[in-house]
Amino acid sequence: MGKLGKKARKFAKKNLQSVLKRKRKTNSMFKKRSSKRRYKNDIEEEEEEEDTKVMPNVRRSKCKDIETFSLDAVFSDDDSNAIGNESDSDGYLSEDSSLYVAQSDVANHLEDNSGGSAFSSQNKEISLELVKEKKQLEKLKKKDPAFSKFLQSYDKKLESFRNKDAYADEDEMSIDETESVDGESVDKNKSLFLSSSDVDSWCQLVTEQQNLAALTSLLNGYRTACHYRAQSSGVIIAGSRHRFQSSETFCKILIFTLNEADNIFRKLLGLSKSTIKKEKLSELKSSSKWNAFKPLIKSYLRSSLYLLNQVTETEILTFSLARLRASMAFFVAFPSLLRRLVKIYPIAVHFWATDGGVVSSHAFLIIQDLASVYASNWFDTCFVKTYKSFIGNCQFVEPDQLKHIQFLRNSFVELCSVDVQKSTRKAMVSIQQLAKMLQQAIQTKKKEAVKNLCSWQYISCIDVWVMFISANVRDYDLQPLLYMIVQIINGVTVLFSGPRYLPLRVKCIQWLNHLSSSSGVFIPVASLVLDVLEYKIGEGGKHGKAISLSNGIKLPKQILKSRNFQEQCILSAVELLSAHFSQWSYHVSFPDLATMPLIRLRKFHETSTVESFKRVVKRFIDQVEQNIEFVQKKRDEVAFSPKDQQSVELFLQLAKQSGSTPFSQYYKSIMEKAVARNLALNEKVQDSSFFFP
Repeated sequence: MGKLGKKARKFAKKNLQSVLKRKRKTNSMFKKRSSKRRYKNDIEEEEEEEDTKVMPNVRRSKCKDIETFSLDAVFSDDDSNAIGNESDSDGYLSEDSSLYVAQSDVANHLEDNSGGSAFSSQNKEISLELVKEKKQLEKLKKKDPAFSKFLQSYDKKLESFRNKDAYADEDEMSIDETESVDGESVDKNKSLFLSSSDVDSWCQLVTEQQNLAALTSLLNGYRTACHYRAQSSGVIIAGSRHRFQSSETFCKILIFTLNEADNIFRKLLGLSKSTIKKEKLSELKSSSKWNAFKPLIKSYLRSSLYLLNQVTETEILTFSLARLRASMAFFVAFPSLLRRLVKIYPIAVHFWATDGGVVSSHAFLIIQDLASVYASNWFDTCFVKTYKSFIGNCQFVEPDQLKHIQFLRNSFVELCSVDVQKSTRKAMVSIQQLAKMLQQAIQTKKKEAVKNLCSWQYISCIDVWVMFISANVRDYDLQPLLYMIVQIINGVTVLFSGPRYLPLRVKCIQWLNHLSSSSGVFIPVASLVLDVLEYKIGEGGKHGKAISLSNGIKLPKQILKSRNFQEQCILSAVELLSAHFSQWSYHVSFPDLATMPLIRLRKFHETSTVESFKRVVKRFIDQVEQNIEFVQKKRDEVAFSPKDQQSVELFLQLAKQSGSTPFSQYYKSIMEKAVARNLALNEKVQDSSFFFP
């Protein structure tokens, strides 16, 4: 740009500077006026409303950027009042059985009067008055120390009087705290060293005579055995007076109590060994026998729960869980202990989710029994706890954990099948959460949102609902869930379409095939499979490391040019298409269904230069063409129209049941080879310690 002329320079000096000054003054005036207005709240709200009308997309995108989702926070479990009455007893049994009967009668009388509900308004008023009086007494204690000493001496006298009155009446079945079962005097503050003969005598009295005093001593010894590790570490156990002379005595009392306690309680209560129904249990809780033996049963269950927290040996854990499962009916009678088992300190859920093997199986059987047989009200708690544990275990997955993750998935689906209606409502909430996460990732394209989708937690959550829908879609109306999960899977395949996400794409196509097979609904997957053949990966290259698509979600970049990756693409495409075609190989529309995939396969066969790849694809094409000819020939012989739905469904049903067609035999051979190949690849991957996320 050239220099300004003389006239232009004169014009700028005279006019332009004044114009600029004038603009500065007006701008500063508008700024001052707007700043005064902003002190008023009503004007601020109007400005914000106008901004949102003018820029709706900007505001919405900001909100979506900030919004975060958590899969394990979808369901909230209400732990209010969860502790309950867990601290009402330390589990130690006073060796005076008549005292238990008296206390249980009083407690039962109070429960009957209160109707089993919360405090009435009158009781609340009394409790408030007691609190006020207690505060007044505390003020008097501070003001008058002599009065405080008088109250303490009075409390001691009253306590001693109550103790004498409580232990005054004894029947033949009870024993004094200072006497053992054999009648020998023992100091209650002195430790009792138990020998093997003592335990044998207790066991004999309990099994042959159902001696209540011997059972009480046995349960106290069992309690000490369950707390043995805490005692050895220096923790003081309240009320514990027993010590073991040898490890043989320790094992004997532990094994006998676990093995026989449930049978002994059932004999004392007059119950059969079969499962106790809820109606029978409610009748039992109102009987006098239950009030007499309730403290003994509770002590056994508390000690057994403590044992599960202390023991690490698999054999003892398995045996303990099996015996506790036999006593699940008694657990239902103690809600505080039941909450400890599955809710507050979820022992059963913890063993199910973390241990694996036989321990996990026994722990799941306890959860399943609780949710199905004894208390349907606990189904929601069992569902939420197991779901959160499953999602938590899927956060970081290693190759050796995949079998355990599959076990957790299958057992969770089995738990959901206990009450499909409740599970369907909860599944809808979880699937909607998955859909929101997918929508946010597609719209924002943010790295964190996309990363949340390409994770084991997200994939495992889809996997578990696919299995749940597939297991129950024939018997229940799960079409809304089926539609939503199919849309989510298709969205994941579109979002992650690159060659590095081949394992994820294979999983998605397997899910769609599984849903289609279980529901009988046609789900098009051929285009998703054939896109794998169009990856621009080149041909040739080195073999590279072994690749197992079942062990990961995303592949490293250096693998994409290897010969193993190219082979995986071809074989995976053939296997997935074979599974898809096998579902519809007997359908009247199969010739039309296979037309476009055959065109693309022939094109790949012509352009490929690797002979081994061409051979696999050519064999698949030949098998599909043979099946087309077979179906076309049968279709030409029928006289019904495509509108006759019943005749269409019955088409070639006899041939389908026999499974004697060439394509069915080809599909079986393909799947057998795929299973053997995947097993060999998994072993190679684990041996080479190669794993991708």
